[in-house]
Amino acid sequence: MRISPLLVIALVCLAGGGSLLRVVEAIWLTIPWAGDKCIYEDIQANVVVIGDFLCIDRDTEVGLGPTVNIRVTSAYGKEVYKRTNVTQGRFAFTTSESGTYLACLSMYHDQTHYAVDNSTAIVSLDWKMGIRTKDWDDVAKKEKIEGVELELRKSSERIGEIKANIFYLRFREASMREINEKTNKRVAQLSFMSLGISVIVSLLQVWHLKRFFLKKKLI
Repeated sequence: MRISPLLVIALVCLAGGGSLLRVVEAIWLTIPWAGDKCIYEDIQANVVVIGDFLCIDRDTEVGLGPTVNIRVTSAYGKEVYKRTNVTQGRFAFTTSESGTYLACLSMYHDQTHYAVDNSTAIVSLDWKMGIRTKDWDDVAKKEKIEGVELELRKSSERIGEIKANIFYLRFREASMREINEKTNKRVAQLSFMSLGISVIVSLLQVWHLKRFFLKKKLI
């Protein structure tokens, strides 16, 4: 019996506690007074994305810090979330296209409300995707499942996400291979064209020199 490679990868992932799944903890960003600080994530289409951000006091690390602006754009530059003059918030959306999604943060221009030195801001950003966005406690209550049944449900979701990621990687690999093949073909055509032009120019030079020598009766 032939074992599917997808099944093998899924079982390895489950045995390792889902280590093959993309797990991103909250990251800390230092936002400069001038300019943006951006992070990006390569996400496939039809994936739920939830992000929580919080700007804290840089010195005491207690309470809220200066206010910031945040803007999230899709792979084709479409704006999916934008807020200005905020210290915390949450954005949520479902991706409509595959590609690189960009989240940019910058400090709000007016920080008169914040008495502490505001040359920079510290922001915590937690970017969740796929099954990490699900509230499993809520799912368990609604569907009245628990214990092994709940863990099997989680495992099933993980397997589905792994398969989707593998198919997405295969699609990207095929697209890149097609681009490489087209590029190689065009380079080969250009090389043959350059060689042909060089041969024609060389023949024209020989013909011109021969006519010149014959005209001067040198040969």
